[in-house]
Amino acid sequence: MDGEPSPGGTEVSTPQDPEALREQIASTREELGDTVEALAHKADVKAQAREQVEQTKAQVSEKVDQTREAVGAKADDLLGRAREVSPETARSAASTAAQKSRENPLPVAALGAFAIGFIAGRISSR
Repeated sequence: MDGEPSPGGTEVSTPQDPEALREQIASTREELGDTVEALAHKADVKAQAREQVEQTKAQVSEKVDQTREAVGAKADDLLGRAREVSPETARSAASTAAQKSRENPLPVAALGAFAIGFIAGRISSR
């Protein structure tokens, strides 16, 4: 048997020492176990699908985080611009309206009376 070709075409060497033979058997079993495990993993379609789903979830989560950061930065920029423009415009409009109402209180009083009458009419019609 020493030096005979195996059915696969490679030469098989059989060690004469029983301990060396046991070590070779153990090594062969380990390699065979690894091969069987790899084949089982390739054949496990459900596990592969789960892995693909997990990878896709991770990619989507990463994209969502990137988008949130980008939107947050853009929102901060727009909010800053709005704050720069709005306070002066709002203050200006408010002070102008207050000044006009002080100068001529009759239209403001008439508008207030109209609003109260309108609201009272809506409430009583229910």
